[in-house]
Amino acid sequence: MQYKSQAVAKPYFIAAIALFVGQILFGLIMGLQYIIGDFLFPLIPFNVARMVHTNLLIVWLLFGFMGAAYYLIPEESERELHSPKLAMLMFWVFLVAGALTVVGYLAVPYASLAKMTGNDLLETMGREFLEQPLPTKIGIVIVALVFLFNISMTVLRGRKTSISLVMLAGLWGLAIFFLFSFVNPHNLVKDKFYWWWVVHLWVEGVWELILGAMLAFVLIKVTGVDREVIEKWLYSIIAMSLITGIIGTGHHYFWIGAPEYWQWWGSIFSALEPIPFFMMTVFAFNMVNRRRRDHPNRAAVLWALGTGVMAFLGAGVWGFLHTLSPVNYYTHGTQITAAHGHMAFYGAYAMVVMTMISYTMPLMRGRQANSNKSQVVEMWSFWLMTVSMVFITLFLTAAGILQVWLQRVATSPLSFMATQDQLMIFYWLRLASGVIFLLGLGLYIFSFFVGGDHAENSSQTS
Repeated sequence: MQYKSQAVAKPYFIAAIALFVGQILFGLIMGLQYIIGDFLFPLIPFNVARMVHTNLLIVWLLFGFMGAAYYLIPEESERELHSPKLAMLMFWVFLVAGALTVVGYLAVPYASLAKMTGNDLLETMGREFLEQPLPTKIGIVIVALVFLFNISMTVLRGRKTSISLVMLAGLWGLAIFFLFSFVNPHNLVKDKFYWWWVVHLWVEGVWELILGAMLAFVLIKVTGVDREVIEKWLYSIIAMSLITGIIGTGHHYFWIGAPEYWQWWGSIFSALEPIPFFMMTVFAFNMVNRRRRDHPNRAAVLWALGTGVMAFLGAGVWGFLHTLSPVNYYTHGTQITAAHGHMAFYGAYAMVVMTMISYTMPLMRGRQANSNKSQVVEMWSFWLMTVSMVFITLFLTAAGILQVWLQRVATSPLSFMATQDQLMIFYWLRLASGVIFLLGLGLYIFSFFVGGDHAENSSQTS
């Protein structure tokens, strides 16, 4: 590490991976509940398992983003972090608040939790991904503001680079758009507008800035390509992301009672959304092919390349498959949506966080890269997780196509539950793929404990 305060990132990354494991475990519980309806009922009802699964996804990614910022911002700014103590304080506040929220989900009926936490004072609960009680939401805002103060002061007092400024813009956007989670109108159409301004403008807006900055940072370090070249690519990618992503929010307005013109605006700009992800894939491979050094951390390079490919497939290709209004009329709310969501979140955000962890963890442990044995194990974990996620996506896509046919197209359409019975083979296959994914994640964790001669002993590149 160039700066001691970069070590603050380490607990954030450890917490992120631990929460990632929790997310996958609850995903497997849900996978079994699709097949065995009363599995773990009433201990963990399906709606609670789903809530924990999706909330852990958001929280572990936020921990990953914060850890990445605490590592790359000091290095880009060429100065120590403004306040490492403040960063550690917020780490524990965020972790404890998150843990108490999950315990609340599991221990108390959701309606009772709403009464206990003051939802009658300001009604914010009950919406997908934003189920957090009011005190948790307020805590998230406080943690985000302190975090942003910390990194903003670091940037303002140090060197300004494209990477640090794009990262900062993405993180400020993340915090600002989360404020719409406090807006919950009684009118359902207006409610959906505000809800999508959090959910969509996070994952198809400002989070893409964070993704681009993190990927650019790692590629500069592992390839040695001129910063100017990488920064030009970064600006092009984020420009296309924002142009297509912001107006592309319209693909969520098709069926909520919004004006008819969103059928066109949503379809056209959503159809363009794969472009920045394709650019990201070309960017990653182009930089690695032009590299001026063979970095000893081969696993981090693999994760970086995988991020470009899987983000394009999950967010780009699978997003495009059902984004046009005439197609979405039949596919919305089916397993095709779930297929897109799984691969997009894994490819775009989970993988870039794991790229960052793969690159920085050895450095924070006093070596340039893990041992060759460790990297072989880590690369096995990459392939197990990535291939199993591809199969999860394919099985859900097949289930979704059959669901559309049986439930919405057939001359004698089946009911929702009757259709679900016909999809069981795909749910079993999805569950098996999920188990393999968990094994891959276990290998990823295990790789950091595998000994041997460290890679920097055989390569002195910097």
